[in-house]
Amino acid sequence: MTDSNKSKLLDIARRSIEYYLENKKLLIIKELVDSILLEEQAVFVTLHKDGNLRGCIGHMHARMQLYKAVIEMATASAFEDPRFQNIKRNDLDNIKIEISVLSPMKKISDYKKIRMGIDGVWIKQGYHSGVYLPRVATDTGWDRDTFLQSLCSSKAGLPPDAYKDSNCEIYIYQIEKFSE
Repeated sequence: MTDSNKSKLLDIARRSIEYYLENKKLLIIKELVDSILLEEQAVFVTLHKDGNLRGCIGHMHARMQLYKAVIEMATASAFEDPRFQNIKRNDLDNIKIEISVLSPMKKISDYKKIRMGIDGVWIKQGYHSGVYLPRVATDTGWDRDTFLQSLCSSKAGLPPDAYKDSNCEIYIYQIEKFSE
């Protein structure tokens, strides 16, 4: 993705949050030209305030055009992440936006093939699932087993060692990440 497209998406994300603050509606954009922004892509939008996580919401699978996904996920990160209070107007100057565009998912049969800090992981067993972006491994300094145990127990609601179960599905993906 070009630097110009990255800048456009970051601008769209910020405008989406500002627009929702004022209008309580999703931003509508009609002036896009670049075809890559019109492709269906999976995306996460992460918000940081003063260096701390402030919101992170995304889609694991491509569901809509990239620019529309950024609008929805930026708005959801600011106003729908249940871990945090809604963003307020006076928060905006201290909010930094990060966008992660996901590659397609790849199912793996051996969890030892996960490359820490490179691969994001989605784990699924029955109705339970959880996901970690690649940065979780580097941010926490966890080894592979600790990373997967946390993903199973904290995110997916599974026993910590569920990733070793043959009924557990493990998918990996990579991201293209950029931020303000």
